[in-house]
Amino acid sequence: MGLLKKSQVPLVGVDISSTAVKLVQLSRAGERYRVEHYAIEPLPANAVVEKNIVEIDAVAGAVRRALTRSGSKAKHAAAAVAGSAVITKIIPMPADLDDEEMESQVELEASNYIPYPIEEVNLDYEVLGAMPGNGEMVQVLLAASRSENVELRASALELGGLAAKVMDVEALAIENAFALVSHSLNLPHGGLVALVDVGASTTTLNILRNGRSLYSREQAFGGKQLTDEVMRRYGLSYEDAVLAKRQGGLPESYAIEVLEPFKETLVQQVGRLLQFFYAGSEFNRVDQIVLAGGCASIPGLAEMAVEQLGVPTVVANPLAQMTLGGRVQAHMLQQDAPALMIAVGLALRSFD
Repeated sequence: MGLLKKSQVPLVGVDISSTAVKLVQLSRAGERYRVEHYAIEPLPANAVVEKNIVEIDAVAGAVRRALTRSGSKAKHAAAAVAGSAVITKIIPMPADLDDEEMESQVELEASNYIPYPIEEVNLDYEVLGAMPGNGEMVQVLLAASRSENVELRASALELGGLAAKVMDVEALAIENAFALVSHSLNLPHGGLVALVDVGASTTTLNILRNGRSLYSREQAFGGKQLTDEVMRRYGLSYEDAVLAKRQGGLPESYAIEVLEPFKETLVQQVGRLLQFFYAGSEFNRVDQIVLAGGCASIPGLAEMAVEQLGVPTVVANPLAQMTLGGRVQAHMLQQDAPALMIAVGLALRSFD
């Protein structure tokens, strides 16, 4: 199974994160998309650790429940491997190669970049277009991941009732979904966007220019820090703490004593990630910050980022312009949208 292959069957996008299975299915009429089905199903603690599946049965169970709750009848899925498990490289290739020659050449080149035996790797490539200033060469995106990373995800989906038709890379899925957000941003041509995806245990910074990723970096920080603090302070189990964060019902002191310090720390982490980017590039500012992931919906986070980092900041909603199917609850979707970037990017693979 390729990492970037195209698909012609209706696909449900399945994002297996550290805390939940997120599932989205879209349809399209003309240029308009419609959200047909979606669900977020929590995972038991430590079923997925740092994006690696540890308990395959627990993940498969969550996939099955998400599928049932969403009402989707899809049989095929698009999933993604985490950026940390994938090697991506843009390599120049002669433009006049046919598909077969290109494939052999890419495999040959890949062995220069991949630190594992080639037979232990799932490999794919996509031709991005002509090399700037050289019409005889094309730029080819090479993506490679250890086969076990791909196979574990495919097996979890299969046990949950779905055949993995497409295996993508999380960063590329986010890039795909970002196209739905970018038109609402007031960006100068060639402007830089810092897309910050705050997951449970990892915050990922993607710097995008004209919709393409220039830079990516992960930091070990995320919503789990907030969950841990809620558990510690209010004596709750992991499951109850996750639920309380999402649905409310915590003491009044929560907002001031727990949530505000967490927001402060999160904004500092974003600032630190940006400093790493500036230090290693010719840039010293970005034009826009877009917050995604479960923590992006925390009230007042975007405002705090503007205040402390001095950069216009918005919360990502890749579904803002879409119509909704009969089973989809608008108010729930509004709250969950920032956490669905990867799942939406995967669901878009139906229309390649």
